Amino acid sequence: MDEIISLKNVTISHEDGPLLSNVNFVLNPGEFVYLIGKSGAGKTSLLRALYGDKPIDSGEAYVCGYDVAHLKRREAPMLRRKIGVVFQNFRLLPDRNVYDNLYFVLKATGWKRSEIDARIVEVLRSVGIENKMTSRIVRLSEGEQQRVGIARALINNPSLILADEPTGNLDPITSTEIMELLQKINAEKGVPMIISTHDFMMIDRFPHRIVGCENQTLVIP
Repeated sequence: MDEIISLKNVTISHEDGPLLSNVNFVLNPGEFVYLIGKSGAGKTSLLRALYGDKPIDSGEAYVCGYDVAHLKRREAPMLRRKIGVVFQNFRLLPDRNVYDNLYFVLKATGWKRSEIDARIVEVLRSVGIENKMTSRIVRLSEGEQQRVGIARALINNPSLILADEPTGNLDPITSTEIMELLQKINAEKGVPMIISTHDFMMIDRFPHRIVGCENQTLVIP
């Protein structure tokens, strides 16, 4: 299967019933896609379903070669190693420094101690904060924290990046810097991305394919 993501007639529910129904979508290698929609329309739930954190009720769903509609418990960690996730609120370990945040991920995913330091330096350099390796998270600006979040998403050489409102907590100048960074990673590394966003100024400035959560389904113009 060549597609990074393939969804056919997918239904995703919440406690009150179906949230998204009849979802059909394909993400090809190297693509950059914006996911838009009102708050509560299902964007975050869709992203969570893609990385195996929310069940899919019906339909066919393949992500990075895994059948996420029938994902076995032992398969979930392997799927998540193929996917880098960037969060709006960063979700870093605030009591640790930058190095420790990335070390924690690499250690948990089985990297050898002899390889870890070089990988951390490499990925921090790629996001422009190699000089912040020993800085505690609480002493970083929000833009720097999001760069750490992107570094964490890249740390395992992912086949896919999912970003849920990555500029939602940032000022306009910093938002532009983060979007430029994501663009660069997509262009240079060829990592396909889905970026959930409300920031239409960024969409206008950095145009790519757009899909929308609307009327309880995924609308593809």
